[in-house]
Amino acid sequence: MTDGVRTGSGRSWHRLPIARWLPRYERRWLRGDAVAGAVVAALAVPQALGYASLAGAPVEVGLYSVPVALVVYAVLGSSRQLVVGPVSTVSVLTGSFLAGFGVAGTAQAASYAAALALGAGLVLVVAGFLGIGWIAEFLSKPIVTGFVLGLTVLVILGEVPHLLGVPTPQGQVVERLGELGSNVTHGGASLPTTVVSGLALLLLFGGQRVAPRFPWALLVLVLGLAASSLLDLAADGVEVVGAVPRGLPTPGIPSVATADLGALVVAGAALALVGLAEGLSAARLFAGQGDYRIDADQELVAAGAANVACGLFGGIGVAGSLSKTAAVDDARGRSQMAGLLAAVLALLVIVAIAPVLADLPRAVLSAIVVNAVWKLMDWGAIGRYARIRRNDVMAAAIATAGVLVLGPLYGLLLAVGASVVGLVYRSSRVDVEVMGKVPHEKAAWGSVRDHAERPTYPGVLVLRVDAPMFWVTAAPIQDAVLARVEAVPGTRVLVLDLEATNQMDVTSADALSHLLRVLRKRGIDLYLVRVMWPVRRALRRSGLMAEIGDDHLWHSISQGVREARRTHGLADLPAEPGVHGAPPQPQLPRLELDETDDEGEDQAEEHIAARTPEQEPEPDAPAPRKKKR
Repeated sequence: MTDGVRTGSGRSWHRLPIARWLPRYERRWLRGDAVAGAVVAALAVPQALGYASLAGAPVEVGLYSVPVALVVYAVLGSSRQLVVGPVSTVSVLTGSFLAGFGVAGTAQAASYAAALALGAGLVLVVAGFLGIGWIAEFLSKPIVTGFVLGLTVLVILGEVPHLLGVPTPQGQVVERLGELGSNVTHGGASLPTTVVSGLALLLLFGGQRVAPRFPWALLVLVLGLAASSLLDLAADGVEVVGAVPRGLPTPGIPSVATADLGALVVAGAALALVGLAEGLSAARLFAGQGDYRIDADQELVAAGAANVACGLFGGIGVAGSLSKTAAVDDARGRSQMAGLLAAVLALLVIVAIAPVLADLPRAVLSAIVVNAVWKLMDWGAIGRYARIRRNDVMAAAIATAGVLVLGPLYGLLLAVGASVVGLVYRSSRVDVEVMGKVPHEKAAWGSVRDHAERPTYPGVLVLRVDAPMFWVTAAPIQDAVLARVEAVPGTRVLVLDLEATNQMDVTSADALSHLLRVLRKRGIDLYLVRVMWPVRRALRRSGLMAEIGDDHLWHSISQGVREARRTHGLADLPAEPGVHGAPPQPQLPRLELDETDDEGEDQAEEHIAARTPEQEPEPDAPAPRKKKR
């Protein structure tokens, strides 16, 4: 099974995936896709209303986003099943930004929400065309889990006032909890509102236990509308949605204050990052299960274009939805035809019955939102992180606490920053292993740690650097290598294995140059083995290749050790268990190697640097071979 992910390097782009899958569409798939499309529409319409209110925008902007996002992603997306539309994480972050701009719940909320979607979309499209889909990798699973957990708590806390019919408190989490508790204890809750929300929550959570695949949110929406109209709940103080216009708006650029444009771009970038983390995770999951591949950079373009379209049509920001994509998979949806059919159904709702939604109790929307985000609190994953690696559960905890204390944006930035710091710290923890010959295996070398039976050659110290050498690790690697050399008095030759390094920067080249000078002052010769082509190129350009010598770079440890022993007159000293320095009689006769040594190792290997830059092979190209004489 494939890992389900493909990035930009080394592949041709397919800008319109629909042109690839639509001509190959099989009629027998239509039934499953039609059922999946109906399920998606039944889930997406009521959730879009709730997510729009969650964002602090009019409910219709959530509806506008559903068909637009579904159609655009079906044309441009590389996933067969991913459903793109309003999601809780993007919506709550949008609401946070609208509150920051001071427009949440005002007439300008719709324009600013659309502007945020437009900004996020432009960031994603540019990132996709630049081929930097890899940036999403900085959002590790523990960070995303912790971030979503914190967001879920904020979402539920924000919906509780609507469930109880009390004023929405402001301030930090602790302050809001205190004010909510005070309102409830002093009898401020509305009994009719509490009854409506309690029945809605009971039906949603209880119904999903009985029939998980049934669209309970749609049923609750219909029952809420019927009850509100028949019982005139608004007259009893139950808050309702209010007027919802019919049809899609005319596309256009959102109208916002010029002074806010810079802040909107930054906020849009944050929305893009959060939406990308959720959408790409869902796409990867179902691509892996379905044994097909997605293109990470094309996903950025598709998600970005969907957000741009939503922004132009006055909608809110969108992203890939894990829950609705899972519904497509459960319904045996095979392609994006399910998304296109769902878009048609959603458009019919907008055109035909949108005004009917005016009597919908706000408490019903809040219940739908709470039910939708409740399952996002993945306590099982937190426990798994704790069992596997303590640092992962710490990353999740930092993300959760950051969101609750600092808000969604700064909480996310804190978590990503902590992740990057942790990455740099882990990269700087280097290990340099002393290598010995693996008995009874041809040309095999391994660490002598916990393997005393692996012999070494007197006077020749073989070290393997177990971490890439770059600007962070250059100095620690240099210090560790010198410490190993000092621990083996009498070393005449150091053979350094650089296989773990596939790139080299100026700092690393300078560190190697300094190491070479120190070793030569101590009378120790340096050989480099298993050196990657990009590293050889950097060594040549820095002048270090000429300083070391072309005949001091070799393809394998065995060949480098053999040449070092021959050159330094150590060839007749057999390997012995343990780590050995040079023998007390350094001037030994130099012996020529036969075509095959004691262990029967192949002599076809040669040193890898004895050619001009023009002769240097490209990456993955086989190096020219010749027999040694």
